[in-house]
Amino acid sequence: MINFITRYFSSLWAFITSPFRALWRGVCRIFPPREFTVMDTPRGNVYTFKQSSFWRFTKFCGKVGLVVWAAWSTYVFIYHRPLLQKRTQQLADAQAMHTRQISDLQVYLEKYNDLTRNLNVIDDKILNASDLKDAEKEELMNNRLKTWGELDFLRTRLGEIFSNEDYAAEYTKLSELSAELELTRAENNELKRRNNELATKMQEIASADIMIVDHVAQMATTNIDALRDSIKGISSTIASLGLTQKTLVRNANKFSNPLVGAAYNPLEFDTEIDPKYQKLADDLELWNGLIRLDTMLPIGAPVEKMRITSNFGTRNDPFTGKPKKHRGIDFAGQIGTELMAVAPGRVISAGERVGYGTTVEIDHGLGFTTLYAHLSQTNVTRGDWVRPGTVIGLAGSSGRSTGPHLHYEIRYKGVPFDPSKFVKGE
Repeated sequence: MINFITRYFSSLWAFITSPFRALWRGVCRIFPPREFTVMDTPRGNVYTFKQSSFWRFTKFCGKVGLVVWAAWSTYVFIYHRPLLQKRTQQLADAQAMHTRQISDLQVYLEKYNDLTRNLNVIDDKILNASDLKDAEKEELMNNRLKTWGELDFLRTRLGEIFSNEDYAAEYTKLSELSAELELTRAENNELKRRNNELATKMQEIASADIMIVDHVAQMATTNIDALRDSIKGISSTIASLGLTQKTLVRNANKFSNPLVGAAYNPLEFDTEIDPKYQKLADDLELWNGLIRLDTMLPIGAPVEKMRITSNFGTRNDPFTGKPKKHRGIDFAGQIGTELMAVAPGRVISAGERVGYGTTVEIDHGLGFTTLYAHLSQTNVTRGDWVRPGTVIGLAGSSGRSTGPHLHYEIRYKGVPFDPSKFVKGE
């Protein structure tokens, strides 16, 4: 093979390209290069143009392609276009027929399903109702026969639709419709069984609900009594302020801040249901309000070791010796004794006050504030939130004071009142 290539061809590339060169030589023989002359008569110029074999071959191929395209287009326009239009019209007619058949089929199937449901209801009444009178049984049997007659008619019409060879329905056999009917009956029986089970479970849930409600009601009553006892000692003081427990509970449930939490939304029930639910809701509302009151009211002593040196009310002024109303309680203590918040609240002032010296005032909500006076140091600033037991400052003798002590006031809507029962909690 190598000898053959080296004998007749100058290189391997010449051997590979020899068929293409032979083909091109054939093209060049058929389309040899040409020259033609064009004379520009007005100007007397003569122009000579050359057309290569490649250019002539390309023009020939283009003309042949154009002729073939024109011939095919003409053939398609003359023969295939009418055929396409005919097929399009046939498709539109078939779609219209199919739409009408689907519409008829849907109507028949809906009617068939309604009749089967009615038949199930009639059968259920006949089988399960033991106290039917003869006239009622006869009427049910007549309705059953009438329903069966309508079902037979629909079976015939559905059979005609399904037997049409141009129509491919979802159900192709009448036996499938019968199977669907049996399936519907089986589903109805299953639903009846589940309904009976659900009724039994609902009865069990109702019994459990009664037990839970009674237990929670008992707990609420017990805790309400305990909470009422815890604030019983300040009842007379609250009454002297023109307040009632009911008013305080309602206001406490509406109150909210970061320490106490969000307002309580009371539960409401329909008056037509068992009244025990609304009573329980009212007890829970009272319970929650009393818990919030027990938390929010400034009940307790602001010092760890309580020793009262001066009570609320009229006394002789230590500076003038004349009778003067004392607006709070004085606690004995050395300079530096820690003073604590007795309830959660927010500091509304911390600093110097005329006559009181260095003071801290805390707002506990519901209109109640506490005031600490004659301090030597404050540990909080205005806007701080404090919890029960938070050290808000140290005892001292600042302001109009005769010696180290704590002047402590509890105010309602800015007016001081006797805090002794709040301090002692009894």
